[in-house]
Amino acid sequence: MTVVETLIDLQETDGRIRELEVELKDLPRRQALERARLSGVSADLEAAKAGQAYANQRVKNYEADALALKEKVRELKLNQAGLSSNKEYQQYSIQIDLVNHDLEATENNQLAAMDDLPSAQSRVDDAQAKFDAEKGGVDAFCAEIDERIAAVKAELAECQKERAEKAKLVSDPKFMLYYERLRMKRWPVVVPLTHDGVCDGCHLVQPPSVAQLVSANAKNGEAGRPQNIVACTMCGRILYSAD
Repeated sequence: MTVVETLIDLQETDGRIRELEVELKDLPRRQALERARLSGVSADLEAAKAGQAYANQRVKNYEADALALKEKVRELKLNQAGLSSNKEYQQYSIQIDLVNHDLEATENNQLAAMDDLPSAQSRVDDAQAKFDAEKGGVDAFCAEIDERIAAVKAELAECQKERAEKAKLVSDPKFMLYYERLRMKRWPVVVPLTHDGVCDGCHLVQPPSVAQLVSANAKNGEAGRPQNIVACTMCGRILYSAD
C-alpha cells in the first residue's frame, strides 16, 4: 500500500471513531429527554395526589368542626338545664339555635366535601395508570440505551486499537503529522481530486498544476517511489487521484 492508501485506510477507522463518539454523546441526551418527559407525568400524579389529600383534609376539618359544635351544644344544654331564670333559659336557647345553625351548615359542607372524594380518587387513578404505562416504556427505552452505550464503548475501544495499528503502517512521518494536525479542523482529511479538477472536500476547482502533482503522486505510488503531500489550495486537504 502507498502512504496515501494507508492514510485513507486510517481515515476510514477515524471516521467510524467519530461516528461512535457522536453517538456516545447523543445517547445519554436521549435518555435524559425521556426521563424529563416522565418527570412531567410524575408531576401530574403528584398534583392529583395533592388534590386528593386536600379533599380528604377538608372532610376531616369539617368533621372536627362538627364535633366541636356538637360538644358546644351539649355543654350549652347542660348549663341551660341548671338555670332558674326564664330569661337566661331563653338566651341559652337562642345560643343553642345559633350553634345548631352553624352545625347544620358545617355538616352540609362536610357532605359536599365528601362528594368531591370520588372525583379526586378518579384523578389519582388516571394519573397513576398513565404514569405506570409511561414509566414502563421509559424504563425499557433507557435499558435499551444502556445496552447500546455498552456496545458503542466496546466497539470504540476496538476501533481505537485498530487505529493504533493502522497509524503504525503510515510509513512517512510527515504525512502522519500533517494528517493529525488537519483532522481536528477539517474532515475528511484525505479526499479525491475529481476528474474535473475539483477538491472533493471544499469543492474548489484546483489549478492545473495541482492536478499534475496529484497525477504524478499516483504514478510514484504505483512505481513504489516516495509520494509527496499534495494539498488543496483552499482547505489544505490531502488530495489523491480519483482514478
